[in-house]
Amino acid sequence: MDVSESRRGRSERVEALVDAGATYTALPNSLLRGLGVSPITRLGFTLADGRRVERDVGEAYLRIGELAFHSPVVFGNDGADALLGAVTLQIFGLGVDPLHERLAPLEGMYPSLTRVGD
Repeated sequence: MDVSESRRGRSERVEALVDAGATYTALPNSLLRGLGVSPITRLGFTLADGRRVERDVGEAYLRIGELAFHSPVVFGNDGADALLGAVTLQIFGLGVDPLHERLAPLEGMYPSLTRVGD
């Protein structure tokens, strides 16, 4: 995927692991700051081993294939793998095809405007 601060900003190509169990996409802190992405807030997260940590969260412009959207990103540890998380997958309308080890388009659900009891 390509990562930038904005639609017209300088971008970097990043190879990321897909982690549908992770809420947000996590990218190295130095990469995000180097592209000009700034933290918006700080959120708490539970790691796989049960420890709780706090991390900065911002918004980056991501391109995957032909699609490009803004997505929340976690400022991860430098040297850690980049992870593509569930929120970004949903924003892009993508799911995991484990049989073919690839991302696949998903059809979204459109909310019904029918009220209960009508």
